[in-house]
Amino acid sequence: MNSSPTAGTDPAAAGPPAAPDGGRPPAAPDGGRLPGDAPARARYVEGLLGDPFAADNPHGHRRLLDADERRQAPAATEELLARFGLAAEFVPHDLGGRLTGVEGLAQVLRPVFRRDVALGFGAGMTALFAASVVWTAGDGRQRRDTARLLLDGGRITILHREFAHANAILRGEYTARPAPGGGYVVDGRKDVVINADRADAFVAYVRTAPGDGPDSHSVFLLRTDRLPGHAVQRLPRARTHGMRGAHYAGLALTACPVGADALLGQPGQGVSLSLRTFQVSRALVSGGALVGGMDSALRYAVRAAGESRRGLVLRGRRGRVLAGVFADLLACDSLAVAGLRLLDLAPQHALVPSAAVKYAVSALLNEDLDELAAVLGAHGYDRGPAYGGFQKLVRDLPVAGLGHAGTADTQAVLVPHLRTLAHAAWHGDAAREAPAALFTPAEGHAVLDFRRLDAEPRDPREGCDGLLAVLLGAAARLDGERARGPRFAALADLAHAFAAEVHHLTRRCARLFARPETHALAPAAYVLADRYCLLLAAAACLAVRENAAGRDGLLAGADWALLALTRFARRLGLQVPDPPDGTAQDVAGHLLDRYRGGRSFDLYGMPLA
Repeated sequence: MNSSPTAGTDPAAAGPPAAPDGGRPPAAPDGGRLPGDAPARARYVEGLLGDPFAADNPHGHRRLLDADERRQAPAATEELLARFGLAAEFVPHDLGGRLTGVEGLAQVLRPVFRRDVALGFGAGMTALFAASVVWTAGDGRQRRDTARLLLDGGRITILHREFAHANAILRGEYTARPAPGGGYVVDGRKDVVINADRADAFVAYVRTAPGDGPDSHSVFLLRTDRLPGHAVQRLPRARTHGMRGAHYAGLALTACPVGADALLGQPGQGVSLSLRTFQVSRALVSGGALVGGMDSALRYAVRAAGESRRGLVLRGRRGRVLAGVFADLLACDSLAVAGLRLLDLAPQHALVPSAAVKYAVSALLNEDLDELAAVLGAHGYDRGPAYGGFQKLVRDLPVAGLGHAGTADTQAVLVPHLRTLAHAAWHGDAAREAPAALFTPAEGHAVLDFRRLDAEPRDPREGCDGLLAVLLGAAARLDGERARGPRFAALADLAHAFAAEVHHLTRRCARLFARPETHALAPAAYVLADRYCLLLAAAACLAVRENAAGRDGLLAGADWALLALTRFARRLGLQVPDPPDGTAQDVAGHLLDRYRGGRSFDLYGMPLA
């Protein structure tokens, strides 16, 4: 894998595709032709937004923080992204947009999220959360209309159904009853919906049947220009602690008539559609917002350490902390990219892995934020342009992950999967490894077919969990690399410790679910789900390292994976030795090289503005 991906189409060779009405999506703001492939467009967006620390940059930290203090969206930057045609990134290529795979979309979004998480949601990614339901279940007219709305500069947002673990964003719901002359009458309200005060369309999860069964909700595409004004009330902006610049507001519908043609899919498919489309949301939140935001958080910490009285001492405490967080970030990105590529290559298998990606990345990077706060010290409370973005990230990232509600949502998918692992342990099923293509960032070209998303858990390989099988296979193959030195030998030992933990996990699942009284809410099941996600992160870390051979010196080496797996092992309570002397120092050295060279800290190592 190249540190700065350049493979793909020539940026000058392909402009944006034709729009459904025969026009074209917005061209480059400078009037030129946009790059044709996603990695090149990611670099283009990075250059478009400019140096975030330049005082005269209208899209830099000074302006973004000023807007956040005023609880306003950064209008100039929103307008710049609109002229770039960011909305076209959320529209499938066959409908006139630029969307092919979600890995490429996450790359395009990372420059935005590195600067402002709220901007990434408010001006961008929320539109895909809503539109993905249309791409998944909409008919031809609904898909074309939604594509045209977005390509013409319109906004679309999502009205989630209420969850048992609801926070303000997920609280409240709408109900629909059949109208006498056909169609439906919708009532209800939600008080905290992103862009509710300025959206042109809503994808709404609406209760159409009593109870909490799988057919309790249906999904409607509500165009505001097709609803009577007297039945729609946009409620005032809501004040939120995080993502203050995002437009959170409310929407009330009172006896609102909705045509039958607004129904997406079939009646009662709401829960199934949420399970299908949330896979995309979870993967993009992890691979776009969380990894992009943490990239910036780590950059603030490196800068603070370098400006301290002693400077950044690679062998010192701060150097060890920064190296550990850097290793975590690469490992989390390994898992996130695997989840994104799985959606592109085999979306029917992504239900459980996407939940594991979201759960693990959120938990690990939240811990890392606390570590970085200790490195920043007093700088962590600075509200100025040099360091104020760190405090903003501390506020914004939990909102991006939906906090406790987001954790409960992923656990609801993960815990039932433990029964599959238990069954594999009982019957001694052997697993084939998930394909290496999941662990080769920016390699090859794939197009996500939203209609192939599945609400039923599957595994890309037969038998036991194919992603865990990657860990077992990588551990066996690492024995052949022991002769490369003590760090590779230490990594092989660690990999075998994790392989043993896979077998231990399946046995614990078997014992747990063999008890007649065990149910999905058993506290032990949540502990096992947590361990399962860390094992998947370890598997992705080893697989990315293995597949980087000959492509990237840092990623193909043992150091970052050795440090990441050591940290994972201690989170699991495994007794493992410290990495060989100098490992953390060398990882910190790679981090400093990227910082000084102006490159991102993720797997792609992209040049920064």
